[in-house]
Amino acid sequence: MCGAVVILCMCVVLSGCREDQTIAVHSLKFTGVRAVKESQLRGALATTASSWLPWGAKHYFTRQQFEADLKRIVAFYQDRGFPDARVRSFDVKLNKKQDEADITVNIDEGQPIIVQDIQYEGFTGAVPPAHLNSLKQRLPLKAGQPLDRALAQASRESALDELKDHGYPYASVRLTDQPGSSEKSRIVTINAAPGTLARYGPISISGNATVSDKVVTRQLTYRPGQRYRLSQIEQSQRKLYELEIFQFANISSDVPEGQQPEIVPTKITLTEGKPRKVNFGIGYGSEEKARASIDWRHVNFFGGARTMQFQGQWSSLDRGIRANFKQPAFPLPKYGLTATAQLWHNDEPAYTLDTRGAVLTIERPLAKSGPSSQRNPTTTLLLSYTNQYETYQIANEALQDLSFRPTLIALGLDPRTGQGRGLLSSIDFDARRGTVENEVNARTGYIASLHLEQAGKELQGDFNYWETTLEGRYYIALGRQTVIALRARGGSIDPWGDLESNIPFFKRYFLGGATSLRGWGRYEVAPQSGSGLPIGGHTQFESSAEFRTPVWGNLSAVAFVDAGNAWTGAWQFGGLKYDAGPGLRYNTPIGPIRVDLGFQLNPYPNLLVNGKPEARHFRVHFSIGQAF
Repeated sequence: MCGAVVILCMCVVLSGCREDQTIAVHSLKFTGVRAVKESQLRGALATTASSWLPWGAKHYFTRQQFEADLKRIVAFYQDRGFPDARVRSFDVKLNKKQDEADITVNIDEGQPIIVQDIQYEGFTGAVPPAHLNSLKQRLPLKAGQPLDRALAQASRESALDELKDHGYPYASVRLTDQPGSSEKSRIVTINAAPGTLARYGPISISGNATVSDKVVTRQLTYRPGQRYRLSQIEQSQRKLYELEIFQFANISSDVPEGQQPEIVPTKITLTEGKPRKVNFGIGYGSEEKARASIDWRHVNFFGGARTMQFQGQWSSLDRGIRANFKQPAFPLPKYGLTATAQLWHNDEPAYTLDTRGAVLTIERPLAKSGPSSQRNPTTTLLLSYTNQYETYQIANEALQDLSFRPTLIALGLDPRTGQGRGLLSSIDFDARRGTVENEVNARTGYIASLHLEQAGKELQGDFNYWETTLEGRYYIALGRQTVIALRARGGSIDPWGDLESNIPFFKRYFLGGATSLRGWGRYEVAPQSGSGLPIGGHTQFESSAEFRTPVWGNLSAVAFVDAGNAWTGAWQFGGLKYDAGPGLRYNTPIGPIRVDLGFQLNPYPNLLVNGKPEARHFRVHFSIGQAF
């Protein structure tokens, strides 16, 4: 009866409104919305408020559309476990010109149907107890929460994937509910029918014209005779796409419908793309200013999925050309070799550096596929040999700083020009382990990395040192959108022999900038000369914490705190510098556009920037991509 009264009143009110898209929706507001996100409710409706920008899109009011939206509101709540939800009333107010309307919808959510308990049947013997417990913890449908149909369906799909990941490709899962201890409670049962335990059978491949079957099977994480696992199928597809040769790659079970054989043949269907690819890029950042890049690649160079790549880049910070050649499955099938040659110029606030030479890297991924609830992190090991000739020159401000002159001479630099040169010959070892799915804009998981570098000694060269760097990042999701991001990074460079002569100036540590201590500019946090000029250190530590939360649409807000410093001696630590501030992020297909405003909490008293005393205790940074 109440619903009929609402519709009747609505018709009376709207009958006096002009149609034919002449009344713009100025605002659309809700009252009584507490159990659901208002943004999701708005997204389910056809009636939308016009943009507040003068040049923004206009959305117009129609009676039929609004009538349907009132029904959509009720359906929206019912799908989320609120069967008694209703629209109590609404108000449509026209402006004086009667060309815009402010709409307010008053909602009574009612009492939800609560999930009293979730029971599992048919999983014993098919899924190990530890994996089943992990499945229970990560299902989106939870006891004590409303019986949301979308979450219930997602939970059913997760349970089905878990069975398929333990060798049961023909499994089925049914979700039912029955009355609980009260009228507004339900006991949900997830009932599994595992079916036949199966193993992989023969592999057939089609669609590969220039890529051999051997290259394709080399990317697969499964072999005939092994127990069937859904995650291995998914990971194998990802590895085929990683070759960048295929526009389409699909792996399916080649089993007739209605049959459940113990041996599952798999069919790999491929479509090759163009092997040559060219990408152009332009952008702007507060540190590098305007930048431009070009990337040319041949992703099947002389066959065998080899990659030949040429890169060119120009910005105020760095510019040059680089060639990369990647040979997969070398020296063994699970390894890969990359050879890089480059001519590169870096223009940093403290020095300029020209690099000519090559780097050879052997990579060994250690990622292993496993059951969905027990998937291992991705681990990568790299061993590199670097042989590069370095020509560098310190900034004019350091050259003119008389208090830095003794250090300048000890470094072996020309005291008149501040120039130095030498051969850098080193062995590098890098280890990286991570669980994040999207590194551009991570929400959950962690990344841990280790870098070890030895230069000189038996490798000859003009520089002799040992460097160690550690970094860790951790991302915590709060709800569906908010993220807490944490980072810590530290390292030290130790000489073989005399400190000043064995470590080149360009290897010194400087902090500050868009991805470091954001209260300072690039390279402004470091040990200083007697006059206050940053001259770099041999030990560093920095950490950051960010609170990222959505504001409106693709726009997010950030609050951050940074701490860190660099110190003169190897493995020498002291006081930290701190900054804090707000930021904005706007998500785009290439990553979030970022603006940060950092305030120094304990400024340097006599800092020199560009040779002049710096009294400003804040910095504004603009770039693309998260700070970390």
